[in-house]
Amino acid sequence: MQGGRGDDPPDPCKGKSFSRGFGRWLAIRSATDRERPGRAGWNRHCRLARPQSDGRMTTDDLGKVDMSDRDRLTRLADLVFEAGMLRKTPRTGYQFLGSGSENVAEHSFRTALIGFTLAMQAGADPYRTMAMCLFHDLHEARTGDFNYVNKLYNTADSRRALADAVAGTGLSAVVLPLHDELEDAASLEARLAQDADQIDLIANLKEELDLGNRYASAWIDAAMARLRTDAGRELARTLAETDHAEWWFNGPDRQWWNRKNGTAPKD
Repeated sequence: MQGGRGDDPPDPCKGKSFSRGFGRWLAIRSATDRERPGRAGWNRHCRLARPQSDGRMTTDDLGKVDMSDRDRLTRLADLVFEAGMLRKTPRTGYQFLGSGSENVAEHSFRTALIGFTLAMQAGADPYRTMAMCLFHDLHEARTGDFNYVNKLYNTADSRRALADAVAGTGLSAVVLPLHDELEDAASLEARLAQDADQIDLIANLKEELDLGNRYASAWIDAAMARLRTDAGRELARTLAETDHAEWWFNGPDRQWWNRKNGTAPKD
């Protein structure tokens, strides 16, 4: 087929006024999906966007997808994209601290790492703890992050947001009980996951304190008071006593600064 791969379907948008190829993509997607079993739901609920009389595209049919008609793999793809939104979702407490920044994806990753290590120290299930940590803020892709001041005036239905996120993926029967267990602090793993959430914050606060933000000290004290486990308190105390840059500045090669182009340091 001229202008495309030989297996491309005919272009039903040729000669029509669509916005910069997006209309063509939708049309090809629709034509292709009609030949693919299990994708009828997408076509039924997401009909082609139509050009208005002035040539602009209207997407009144998009965003009205009945998730119950989407197959499991498509819903898993949805979940992957939704999790990516956490990279764009800021942790909002730092605006009150006056320094520092972090997005929810960054927070979730280190929280999972901390949860795994705490569980190993405490003799708990590290994989269950890590799973709770990974999913504990997924709902914020939909709700945003509420800091402690926000929570004085606003609430979010985090369980409903999480349930909607994993609906149709085949994960609900695992993820939602983990959420409930975490919220209720119903196991050692749940309490360790809660501590991991706070310890990630403590680590960030210690970095801001080392860099000169004196307010971070009071925040560290408040986060310490929320810890629930001996393993969590032990790690948090050590973090509070350790310089955040020591791991690399005073690393295995203490004369790194004296090296040039890979040569050995001079005596």
